[in-house]
Amino acid sequence: MSATTTHMRREIGEIPEATARLLDGSAKALAEAGSGLRERDPHFVVTVARGSSDHAATFTKYAVELTAGLAVASVGPSIASIYGAKLRLRGSACLAISQSGKSPDIVAMAETARAGGALTVAITNTADSPLARASDYAIDILAGPERSVAATKTFVNSAVAALALMAHSTGDEALLAALARLPEHFEKAIACDWMGLAAALEAPQSLFILGRGPSFAIASEAALKFKETCAMHAEAYSAAEVMHGPLALVGP
Repeated sequence: MSATTTHMRREIGEIPEATARLLDGSAKALAEAGSGLRERDPHFVVTVARGSSDHAATFTKYAVELTAGLAVASVGPSIASIYGAKLRLRGSACLAISQSGKSPDIVAMAETARAGGALTVAITNTADSPLARASDYAIDILAGPERSVAATKTFVNSAVAALALMAHSTGDEALLAALARLPEHFEKAIACDWMGLAAALEAPQSLFILGRGPSFAIASEAALKFKETCAMHAEAYSAAEVMHGPLALVGP
């Protein structure tokens, strides 16, 4: 396959349509879950996810903390699946993100969170999945089949779904309007010529990607993509912390 016909490249091209489909097709579910969150009025939020889904959760963490004023923490799925620990989560909300909705450890942690008193919301690309059934609310991201091992449109739609959920729960009409314009912006981003950057990355054996706040989540996802698709050593670092050790990894 050429660079324009790989599963990954084709699915990147599907992102604008997938996002528009999510915002339209899951609007009712997003509104209902947002209403449920508003009624619960959680004191804090926990997220449960792995891999690309966890990076979408990290992006959501910063968005919620910056706009809704709620502390957000990631809970390791092994707390439930391996250690069988019980968490006291009364007064909280739990956001579980999984493309398949079938990962046993994610499902187990969502069940544990619900049993511990959290209002649980699943964000998944599989509507009738164990995770969806284990949660109080379920959002189908409607990304369509993703054949590439490296997640693209499901990562984007998971983050967009979480932002839309937050907008509905807080009544943020400006954010909802901005989300409605995302497909157009994605089209423009895909149409950009990225070959100059690609050429600059042909020779290096290691790649360090910096980000801060919401962009740290994007840096983490980008590093994962380079590992998955280029077999390149790639690491994400917080731009606020790169001077405290990581910079020593780079030559003079």
